[in-house]
Parts: sequence; structure tokens; C-alpha cells
Amino acid sequence: MSKIREIAELGNPILRAIAQPVTKVHDQRIQQLIDEMLATVAPANGVGIAAPQLAESHRMFILASRPTLRYPHAPTMEPTAIINPHIIDRSDEMVKDWEGCLSVPGLRGLVPRNRAIEVEYTDRYGKLHQQEFSDFVARIFQHEYDHLEGIVFLDRVESTREIMSDREYQKQLVQHL
Repeated sequence: MSKIREIAELGNPILRAIAQPVTKVHDQRIQQLIDEMLATVAPANGVGIAAPQLAESHRMFILASRPTLRYPHAPTMEPTAIINPHIIDRSDEMVKDWEGCLSVPGLRGLVPRNRAIEVEYTDRYGKLHQQEFSDFVARIFQHEYDHLEGIVFLDRVESTREIMSDREYQKQLVQHL
């Protein structure tokens, strides 16, 4: 059983650093980190987590869309390790939606993101993938990719008026269900 790791929070310098490429996907330490990321994201009610959020400077994250308390309408997908990702193409269409972050507890922000993206990444087995993502899964991918670039979602919010507490967000979410 992989251990659940502590999540780095806003203010930790690793969240503002550019993560280093993974050179040996099959290395035991990288494989163990993937397992620890998988073990950490689910109990935290996250739909993704990046290595820098576990204070590890590696260009990798878990993409794990599923309905949670934080995102009740999220589509379900198999949690996937995304290693050394590149965004190859982005749709011109931008969509604003509410985001939160395990590293920024208690806050939500209205963030503009590309509606669709085309990406390339390596999986945990060393296989190269090229894939298109859209809507919520594209949003997760872009959010986690930002972590690899030292960017947090608050950096993308266009106005401080588009930030609210997580508690208020939950109240408003319940009112709209």
C-alpha cells in the first residue's frame, strides 16, 4: 500500500518553480512517486495532482477525473500518470469555470482555459501517447500542467472579484443542483 503524502500549499517555493523532466520513467523512485500521487489524490477529493504538489520537482501529474464533493458533475476516467507532457495545440475557444486546488485550500477562482487541447505525454510504462482532451478533462490537464510551470490557478483569475471561499462555492453549488 502506497503512503498518502502531505500536499505542499501556496507559499511553498516548489509550487513556483519549473519542474524538471523525468529522464528514467522506469526508475523505482519515479514509479513509487506515481503510486504515492495516486494514493494521495483520491482521499483529498482531487481530480488531479502534480509532483510539485508533493514537493517533488518532476514533470509529471495524475489526471483522475471522477465525480467528487468538489466536482460532482465530473466525468469518470481511469486515473492516468502523465509524464513529460507537452500541449501541442489549443482550441481558440476559451471557457471560464470555477477551479480549486489541493495546494490552495479554501479558495475557488473563475479561470479561463482552452476548451480543447491536443497533448503528447509518456505513461508510467514508457509508452508515448498523443491525445485530445476537451471540456472538464482539458481543464484538469491545463491546471496540472500549470503546476509543472510554477503557475497556480490564482495566477490565471482575471479579477479578484472572481475568487470565493470554498465554503461559499459549496453553498452555491447545492443551490444550483
